[in-house]
Amino acid sequence: MRSDARNVAELTDLRAMRGRWLGEGDGRALSLTVTAPGRTNYAWCTIPMPVVGWDLAARETVEAEIANCGNRPTEVMLWVVGRRGWDAVADHATLAPGESRGFSCRLRETFPDGTPKVDPLQIKQVQVMVPKALEGAAIEVRGLGVGGSASPWQRPAARVDVPDMDNGPPAPGRRVRYHLEGHEASGIYAALYLPEDWRADGHFPVIVEYPGNIFYTPGCYSTGRPEQCVIGYGMTRGRGTIWISLPFVDLAAGTIAEDGWGDADATAQYAVRAVEEICQRFGGDRNNVVLAGFSRGAIACGYIGLRNDRIAKLWKGFHACQHYDGDGWRGATMPGAMERARRFSGRAIIHTDNQPGPFRELMAETRAEVTFLRSGLGAHACAMFLDDRPSTRELRDWYAGLTRKSP
Repeated sequence: MRSDARNVAELTDLRAMRGRWLGEGDGRALSLTVTAPGRTNYAWCTIPMPVVGWDLAARETVEAEIANCGNRPTEVMLWVVGRRGWDAVADHATLAPGESRGFSCRLRETFPDGTPKVDPLQIKQVQVMVPKALEGAAIEVRGLGVGGSASPWQRPAARVDVPDMDNGPPAPGRRVRYHLEGHEASGIYAALYLPEDWRADGHFPVIVEYPGNIFYTPGCYSTGRPEQCVIGYGMTRGRGTIWISLPFVDLAAGTIAEDGWGDADATAQYAVRAVEEICQRFGGDRNNVVLAGFSRGAIACGYIGLRNDRIAKLWKGFHACQHYDGDGWRGATMPGAMERARRFSGRAIIHTDNQPGPFRELMAETRAEVTFLRSGLGAHACAMFLDDRPSTRELRDWYAGLTRKSP
């Protein structure tokens, strides 16, 4: 297993780390030192897939030897990250000063219900991460390679592959980095997908989606950025609907807020502008706009999506997965959620993997048709929307029915 990266400049993503290569050839090591972590307190180095790809179809693991070269205990994670949807597997350990350990990421690891976490044929990168980064922490990575043999990979039936986000112009079947007018020079962007059947004279429903918070644990790989959203694509299988994944924004810094709400009022204003611009430029149907989100994004359905009367009027329905407004996270208290819920003027709300009990009174305030689904995935992730399980079929039917109804 190899990467095309031959010097530190070719490591495409170094966050709060500086790196250097030690040695030559197969015996070389990557030395990484944490610099000044940002407010998210994660530091990492990404080792990109080479142009020729990695042949992992019949392999069991991706492995590396990692040593703690610093003077304090350091938690380390080794990730293998896929390019299609919510796909990543990890190994992690806290290393004592001077300790070296073999890390092994299982390519055939599954969620509790047996759903594969990654497609070995669609691996994007390996990522070495220090999740509780302290300045000066130092590690060395050696022997990145593969281990074990597995039966040839069999793609799950009816699996949906979410398109990669690229930097080209919007086009049918393509997902692109999209800057609102006036934001072209900033670091704030959305991920825009025009459906395969899009045409310039068409009129299409719109799904707006918010991502989860930045959060990395062995069971959850969440970047906090819009390109990781998958729910809207899973709900539509890429046809018949414009799908835009929105950021939480920090306008003062000109960046996406991976953690928290950013400026919540500015985030709501950005959403209003995005819907108006998408409808005007690409034929979005203003009477058929649905807001969706996972985790932080699910809370945002109420906390951001009902923040004021102007944004509340956009939505015909909500789809919230694993959390909702009122659970107390980052100021989303129940009294405030009750007040926001009264602004909902759409038709229906559907929840995936939320318990009805805590939200029964809150949902009553919306006066909406409310549905609760259980996916059975058994994990804090979005993979359930990319397969053909009963809850996903019911969600797709719910969405089709909602957007067929008159305003």
